[in-house]
Amino acid sequence: MRHLFALLTTLLMMSLLPTLATAGTLEEIAERGTVRLGFRESEPPMSFLDKDQKAIGYSIDLCMRIVNEVKTALDKPEISAEFVPVTATSRFQAIQDGSIDILCGSTTKTLARSELVDFTQLTFVTGTAMLSLEGSPVNSIADIQGKKVAVVKDTTTIEALSKAMKDAVSSAEIVPVATAAEGMKALLSKEVDAYSSDQVVLIGLVLTHSGDEKFVISQELISFEPFALAVRRDDSDFRLVANRVLSQLYRSGQIIPIYKKWFGPFSDEVPDLVEAMYILNAVPE
Repeated sequence: MRHLFALLTTLLMMSLLPTLATAGTLEEIAERGTVRLGFRESEPPMSFLDKDQKAIGYSIDLCMRIVNEVKTALDKPEISAEFVPVTATSRFQAIQDGSIDILCGSTTKTLARSELVDFTQLTFVTGTAMLSLEGSPVNSIADIQGKKVAVVKDTTTIEALSKAMKDAVSSAEIVPVATAAEGMKALLSKEVDAYSSDQVVLIGLVLTHSGDEKFVISQELISFEPFALAVRRDDSDFRLVANRVLSQLYRSGQIIPIYKKWFGPFSDEVPDLVEAMYILNAVPE
């Protein structure tokens, strides 16, 4: 009987493990008193630092509304947001080791990355493009033949650009950089002929640039990049809180003022593809 009791106890504990895991992030937030928001410092307009070194951007606004919902779900209005800088290389590890609770930036949702982290519903859609100086414009893959293109390492952009170059039998050289700011610096100093990233990020870099230089953003999109917020795997309770916020913003139309706040200077009209994404992710309560 003692052996049978021990076996039943073990089986009961094993059956409880998934439940404990899914509640992990919310439990940790309740105990810690903060929601740790991971963000990249130079990816405007999705996430970046303003002149006062405060984290701002489209994705930051979405995450702050998720923080508000966490406060309500836990009935703890004193919970605050803690901003944790991450890089393209460190961002997924930061989720896995618990350094951050949610990644708020320009992160493309892919099946390969879903082996490392989970994702919320989509938050934006864009594609890979290239930024160049007006005096030597790069409008397409054909224009970079024999030229240098800076790309942030450990991003889907490198994969997309490498494939496009291979398909075009291009002799262009990819120059890996650590951040978007470093890519812009290389372009401005003419160390490279173009900087490649998600088109929406390139738009943000141009809009926030303080110099007199004029730029060209290629109209040709090299890839399709669906953005989402990344969270810990197997944590359905916390992911549901985030998805509830996103769905509510999409259903109510409150996402539009947020869009116009960050993209209005470039395009006040929501692109058809982005609008379709909002509609398709407006899941009923």
